[in-house]
Amino acid sequence: MAPGVLTTSSLLTIIITTSVTPSAPSTELLSLVLESFRRHCPLLLNCRVIIVFDNYDRVTPTARLKKGCVTSEQAADYVLYKQNVKELFLRQYYQDSENVVFSQIEAKAEYGSPGDAQNVVNLIALQSHDKKVTFIEPARRLGFGLAVRSALRMTETPYTWVHQHDWVLLSDFPIDPLLEIMRASELDEEAPIKYVCLPAIRMLSYAVSDAVMRFPALRELTSSLKRDLSPASQPDIKVPLTPLFFWHDKPHIASTAHYLARIFPTGLAIPRGDFIEDTLGQRARTQMKEGLWTKWACWLYYPDEGKQLCLRHLNGRAWPGSEREAEKIARLRQQPEE
Repeated sequence: MAPGVLTTSSLLTIIITTSVTPSAPSTELLSLVLESFRRHCPLLLNCRVIIVFDNYDRVTPTARLKKGCVTSEQAADYVLYKQNVKELFLRQYYQDSENVVFSQIEAKAEYGSPGDAQNVVNLIALQSHDKKVTFIEPARRLGFGLAVRSALRMTETPYTWVHQHDWVLLSDFPIDPLLEIMRASELDEEAPIKYVCLPAIRMLSYAVSDAVMRFPALRELTSSLKRDLSPASQPDIKVPLTPLFFWHDKPHIASTAHYLARIFPTGLAIPRGDFIEDTLGQRARTQMKEGLWTKWACWLYYPDEGKQLCLRHLNGRAWPGSEREAEKIARLRQQPEE
């Protein structure tokens, strides 16, 4: 590679958020994520990665993971899970994974009113000597929104791929051409490309769905902006995009600076424990319907006119892992028929 040439790894950081799941301490969920990268977008494995281990709020007799409540068994499993995940990623990124040198960084995640000293979560980040791998562990639960912001603040690349731990890629994704297209659009006042979401099952045929067609302004924008784009260095490659009128949490690529400016302008933007799409995502859609789409500049990757699926959701809050699932099925088969 010639000096000064921008590569995917110099442009993009991967942020992966994870938390307590029924499948812990197994790393099967994240192993499936990495395998899907390897199969469908191997360049991602050359990029720096930041893994955020979100915490829980309390130990209770019954788990309510979305509310930050875990059982004592899950809390113990999570300690093992974090260590297992660290080993998984170090093996992925380093040949001599046992001798990687880390620096420790202390940080804070503030939220809510700045006048309340309680509205701060302390963070410890372990970062490898070459910054390829960073692990962030908060002292309290952050929620997806603040977990992403904490990682973005440590991101040094102009673009970020945000990935929750229970989504896997199902089809090839043109990350290199897309990044070149995004960079070329930075000065485009009419159609900047600041955020690109990958399509999941409910987003198929999005451009002709009710989410678009019921609103004249969104129909008009889609008609004028939906297009196939080609990077200057690879004119034969076509990257199909259509305007997206929402900011989704599911896997996406975004400008790092745009992310921080639009989603996290102040500590009041995202409450602790919340998802981005449940708060700012709704506000973004409202503003887009009012004519402010370029403020958010959201797009959807749209292969085969929106008929090609790119993501599968594994539902990490419910999935126990293949081993425990097999054990459950075996127990059910052993039960006598009534």
